Amino acid sequence: MQHIIDRFISYVTIDTESDSSSETTPSTKKQWDLANKLVEELKAIGMQDVTIDEKAYIMATLPSNVTHEVPTIGFISHFDTTPDFTGANVKPQIIPNYDGKDIVLNAEQNIVLSPSYFKDLLLYKGQTLITTDGTTLLGADDKAGITEIVTAMEFLVNNPEIKHGKIRVGFTPDEEIGRGAHHFDVAKFGADWAYTMDGSQIGELEYENFNAAGAKIIFKGKSVHPGYAKGKMINSMLIANDFINELPIDETPETTKGYKGFFHVHHLTGSIEETVLELIIRDHNKKKFEKRKELIEKITRKINKKFAKQFGEDIVITEIKDQYYNMKEKVLPVKHIVDIAEKAMKEIGIKPLIKPIRGGTDGSQLSYKGLPCPNIFAGGHNFHGKYEYVPVESMQKAVEVIVKIAELTATKDSSKK
Repeated sequence: MQHIIDRFISYVTIDTESDSSSETTPSTKKQWDLANKLVEELKAIGMQDVTIDEKAYIMATLPSNVTHEVPTIGFISHFDTTPDFTGANVKPQIIPNYDGKDIVLNAEQNIVLSPSYFKDLLLYKGQTLITTDGTTLLGADDKAGITEIVTAMEFLVNNPEIKHGKIRVGFTPDEEIGRGAHHFDVAKFGADWAYTMDGSQIGELEYENFNAAGAKIIFKGKSVHPGYAKGKMINSMLIANDFINELPIDETPETTKGYKGFFHVHHLTGSIEETVLELIIRDHNKKKFEKRKELIEKITRKINKKFAKQFGEDIVITEIKDQYYNMKEKVLPVKHIVDIAEKAMKEIGIKPLIKPIRGGTDGSQLSYKGLPCPNIFAGGHNFHGKYEYVPVESMQKAVEVIVKIAELTATKDSSKK
């Protein structure tokens, strides 16, 4: 257990926050700090063909130790952390034998991780938790996944009696800003399929995710002295407010779960003359996804028509860009790769929790690039904020799942899939 703890902490204490406003890959120079460390570590544990390209994509190989032909599989995680909350100066706290009570993350700021609010904590009573100190995120998303993959590869290298086929490992930058798979060379990776270790609760196994789009909407206005503004001023901030009010009030992240999609306003800045609204659009169902985008366009046209005479041109300018799609379409034809992961979990005593991802992973984009890629739990909870934590036992179990998948795909029957 201590080996996993030490490795995980060595990763999360390196700041790798990505930046959506950057046009480089990786989006921040500091991601190279962990990337270069991972390259050296992969070499040190005995991995072969360890490479890192000019955009910090890392790949490595564990050669097959069986003589018969079996599929080449892969395991993938990302090393950046979200820009939603600071990942600088992470100071992890270790809570051994968790007693099921409140955890004071930061006494000075009265920041408490409580099972009365985060009920999943009670699933881990008696286990060892790693938390934040209440001032940063933890980075279990997805440094827990990296920890698990590296640890599993090290275990297989040190235990050659465990039979496995060729295994490819991939670590990516910028997943948190939607670019993790953009420059991933699927042909170079050379796997028949892969798994991202990027889920949350122990047992999670996911091969469905949102269809996703982002919208940037610019509202124009006219500034006039407020004392003489009647019939002349157009306040772009109020128009933006009207636009938001046209969206379904019960279709936001905080009001939906399961397969229900949403609109999420996540950025709003403005003045009288110009306001910029950014939102994301999510839905598992492709037809409903398209209708959501159509609604944004419909509201845009409605407001433009209302102000056409007074403003003289379009007062609302909308740009919608698709981000990723539901991987289910690409995974279902090779459903056996999900079945293998499910069987692996059951064989080591984990109850699989097969459910849709309310988000996306590198795997969704990779699946559309020709690498079918379901998602497996990494163990963390409350990602992207100060209440993030991970049970060490969940990370240990994730390592076991990786090893068991490697074993199952090394059987002679697997070559017939």
